[in-house]
Amino acid sequence: MRVRVTTAVASAAALTLLTGCGAADMTKQASPFANAQGARTVTLSVQSWVGAQANVAVAQYLLEHELGYRVDTVQVDEVPAWDALSQGRVDAILEDWGHPEQEQRYVEDKKTIAAGGGLGVTGHIGWFVPTYFAKKHPDVTDWKNLNKYADLLRTAESGGKGQLLDGSPSYVTNDKALVKNLNLDYQVVFAGSEAAQITQMQQFAKEKKPFLSYWYTPQWLMEKVPMTEVKLPPYEEGCDADPAEVDCAYPVTPLQKYLNADFAKNGGDAAEFLKNFTWTTEDQNEVSLMIAEKKMRPQVAAEKWVESHKSVWKKWLP
Repeated sequence: MRVRVTTAVASAAALTLLTGCGAADMTKQASPFANAQGARTVTLSVQSWVGAQANVAVAQYLLEHELGYRVDTVQVDEVPAWDALSQGRVDAILEDWGHPEQEQRYVEDKKTIAAGGGLGVTGHIGWFVPTYFAKKHPDVTDWKNLNKYADLLRTAESGGKGQLLDGSPSYVTNDKALVKNLNLDYQVVFAGSEAAQITQMQQFAKEKKPFLSYWYTPQWLMEKVPMTEVKLPPYEEGCDADPAEVDCAYPVTPLQKYLNADFAKNGGDAAEFLKNFTWTTEDQNEVSLMIAEKKMRPQVAAEKWVESHKSVWKKWLP
């Protein structure tokens, strides 16, 4: 999520076409559905975090039920998704957290990808502690005081240092560089996935234990486990240009949509609809909560949201 997945290893990740009949490896073959001239079919990239799943679920529901399209989804990491979009293996990415190298390569230089407009949601990555801990120790919200609490935040996995909990190791974060460059007595520990990270934070919260975690907004968990951000050195343009030398906070990022350039031009009502698709953080969190907390299937959650927000989505239709 987010300023993420920029390694060469990530670019080799598999693309998986999600169908009712199982998964097909799409790393070496084009989707038979994406970018097909005249086809009433749309292929959407869906990232692993629940907010992205909420976007796709609602877009899919409306494309199918209001505009008469067949929608297929491809689960793919962030940078490989740009490659797939450029090649026409998917038609659209609905939530991008900022990949300037890919934007320059595909949008500006090759012109194989077109900007699809803002999603309407603003994203931010940061370090967070549970609010119950921040209320008890208010100075923990300044990074300069984090070493004071390293012992309290130590775990069996953090090797005698305080633990900074991250999600998937496939996500690119600045956290290891930040810990080093800010001289913090902490160890970055990866939970393995967003879901595993959520489970661990919920367990800490249930036991009222302190924790320090890489996290992001919008994210539905904030409504269940209130968290307070730790203020890192202010973000300034270019302060994160060298990954090894980062010593500043993460930027605030208006989330963007991107379309395959041919699809943007020739995709008819589907392309116009996806360009028009904009909603609020509250809208996204409402659907995300149904998927993640209430364990609804994404399409069921999408249907419920659509039923109660007609005035919002009617504006998206061509």
